[in-house]
Amino acid sequence: MVLEWLLEMAWGFAKLLIHPVFYFTFLLAAFLGVSRVKRERSHFHVRAENAYYELRQLLPLGLLLGSILSIIMIAAGVVIPLAAILFIAVITIVLSIRVRLLSSVYTVGLTFFALFFTAGKDWSIPLFPDLFSSLEDKLYPSITVLLALLVIAEGILILKNGKKGTSPKLMTSKRGQRVGVHELKRVWMLPLLLLVPGDALQQLPFEWWPVFNVGGEGYGLLLVPFALGHYQHIQGALPAQAVTHVGKQIMAHGFVLTAIAIASYWLPILSLAVVAIGILGREVIYFSQKTKEESGPFYFSKRNQGVMILGVLPHSPAQKMKLSVGEIVSKVNGTIVHNEAEVYEALQRNRAHCKLEVLDVNGQVRFVQRALYEGDHHELGILFVQDEKKWGTEAV
Repeated sequence: MVLEWLLEMAWGFAKLLIHPVFYFTFLLAAFLGVSRVKRERSHFHVRAENAYYELRQLLPLGLLLGSILSIIMIAAGVVIPLAAILFIAVITIVLSIRVRLLSSVYTVGLTFFALFFTAGKDWSIPLFPDLFSSLEDKLYPSITVLLALLVIAEGILILKNGKKGTSPKLMTSKRGQRVGVHELKRVWMLPLLLLVPGDALQQLPFEWWPVFNVGGEGYGLLLVPFALGHYQHIQGALPAQAVTHVGKQIMAHGFVLTAIAIASYWLPILSLAVVAIGILGREVIYFSQKTKEESGPFYFSKRNQGVMILGVLPHSPAQKMKLSVGEIVSKVNGTIVHNEAEVYEALQRNRAHCKLEVLDVNGQVRFVQRALYEGDHHELGILFVQDEKKWGTEAV
């Protein structure tokens, strides 16, 4: 009997993969990958990562975080109304026009207000005749707990995954100088197993759906995919440092929201404070980072000491020599270089071997060398701030 129940439940999870956000998030990640590759090719005539890179980042860490959050929420007895799940799906798709808006403070926050204004309404939609009339005030703190925990997960995703594979691009500064910047535009999927009211599940077209009773109340489990996105423009610092800083800020923001959300079970008015503080705090983080980047000098610009590395192509000789973004190539095969053309002129003098003198991000000198083979990338695989206009002009 237990085995049969588990098999039916697993089959139910498979059916729930028809959730529109599940497929929409895959399509969005694929679109971001293709768009990035097109832009990189227009700027450098070569792409950094392939178009599948965003898709490969979509799920692995999200699955782990989703499992942890699912255990926490189920163990704490956090119940999410079915109406909230439907609102979140619709709002997620609408807000996807701007990747940075795919944060739980916006998707779940707007859902909170939507529930607030629709609760108790005698509206009927297909398959869910009592969707709004059955909403109870005690469910609002649960929405804010979901919001807060997802903000923590968003911070972890940015911190651990966002700093990987930021995309280099070329721009023209207001002074007409050609400079390099990095861009992070990423979306992740985080599947959560949520507790929902049992009477809501009985409205679904799956009559066999298992419902269990706790304290005289019926509950069910529903597997729900959440889309979390992040956008960051980086021009005044190393990409990894800038992304790490924002990730830590968002994590801290999530912990503050979680504390207030837990308190809202005893003082329900705090639920409104969680949503308001969540949206306001996320906006402050975004605009403070944006202002800091725009007011400071460009990190990837021409340097007197040599040529700064804006990007390193995967599986290239440069990556095998462990060259990093932000390092400065000062000499190539013993010749001092000041631009990309001089780098490759120096390489042509010895096509079988490459010896570089490099200043690392701490200003320390190091030497790297490697034999070059016929199958190696013809330009080492280093992306520089180019001296010649090989790309579409974009002002900043």
